[in-house]
Amino acid sequence: MGASVPVAEASLEEYKPIVGEKKIEEIRILAETLSGRKVCHLNSTPYGGGVAEILRRLVPLMRAVKLNAEWKTLRGSDEFFHVTKTIHNGLQGMNVSLTEDMQKTYVFINEANSKQLSLDHDFVVIHDPQPAPIISYYGSRTGKWVWRCHIDLSNPFKPIIDFIAPFVLQYDALIFTMPEYVPELLKPKNTAIIPPSIDPLSAKNVSISESKVLSILNRFDVDAYKPIITQAGRFDPWKDPLGVIDVYRLVKKKMPNVQLLLIANMPHDDPEGWVYYEKTARYAGDDYDIHFLTDLVDVHDTEVNAFQRASDVALQMSTREGFGLTVTEALWKGVPVVGRNVGGIPLQVIDGETGFLVQGIKEAAERTLYLLEHEEKAREMGKKGSEHVLRNFLITRHLEDYLRLFERLKPKER
Repeated sequence: MGASVPVAEASLEEYKPIVGEKKIEEIRILAETLSGRKVCHLNSTPYGGGVAEILRRLVPLMRAVKLNAEWKTLRGSDEFFHVTKTIHNGLQGMNVSLTEDMQKTYVFINEANSKQLSLDHDFVVIHDPQPAPIISYYGSRTGKWVWRCHIDLSNPFKPIIDFIAPFVLQYDALIFTMPEYVPELLKPKNTAIIPPSIDPLSAKNVSISESKVLSILNRFDVDAYKPIITQAGRFDPWKDPLGVIDVYRLVKKKMPNVQLLLIANMPHDDPEGWVYYEKTARYAGDDYDIHFLTDLVDVHDTEVNAFQRASDVALQMSTREGFGLTVTEALWKGVPVVGRNVGGIPLQVIDGETGFLVQGIKEAAERTLYLLEHEEKAREMGKKGSEHVLRNFLITRHLEDYLRLFERLKPKER
């Protein structure tokens, strides 16, 4: 059943030039009383999506401060992941149908995983809806269990939140990205507000040379000397890639040489992604200035890094967005973002300062065109965006938040 995910080593020292020696020392001191404690993070997939990206960097840093941390994934069938995508959509407000058979599949896979996984840790962090029920079937719990919700629960579809709440209410603590995401049903619980983060030293975010960027653009037939707008993120109706194409088409009427890059990976736990990829490709038609750049054509972290650095404007046209790590990535690289005023996007896009918040397609096109036509203003916004991420959304802060939560949850010494 569930499997352990191998991770690389990391050193906290490497972050000193970015966040400063004082911050690194504060984290070390905070971690001292937790030294040797066992931590397990459990999610649904080792690849694809923001949760896997965060864990790949966060778990090594927990080890670097002497926590005995590991990362495991549960295993499920295609049918199971179809059910969990339905639950995900319902929690984000979509009117969905969750049949009795679907509920049985969801519970059965979690119960089966609970019998195979060893979760006798001081702290067990369960990520998102897929493995949420496992707490009901893991009989010998010894440590503190935490449910970490990465999605927007501000307006959930009532039958779905009613179904999931009995599982979630068994946890010792809950983590949400924003206070607005805590549903009424779950407010009695011990909650922590911890926004996600990016790792400035990961292959996707580390500084790379201009020559490397140009060589990657050339490899994928993207013209470095023509304007580039991008949206990074999975092919999903919530991300509205069709709306992104509409924005691009409006901009192209005024600026015919503009290019659109749609950058994504295809997560293992999202069977709908393939359907929406095909739908988006059909919508794009035979426009050779729209580039589909995915892991299907060998686009990985370094390539994504290059595409984002080459962008003049990044879009995030999501209609729901738990946080939007792709927004963080673009801002970190000094690229202004035009995004819908939903979910976690306004935490990052400060309207008129680090980009623009918009309501719809027409306004997004106008703001994008403004940034393309005012390069100095765009650079100024990008610089402010990078500073905003440095202060608020790097992985060192994320690690610190987890340490504070664990300190709060750990049994008091007698």
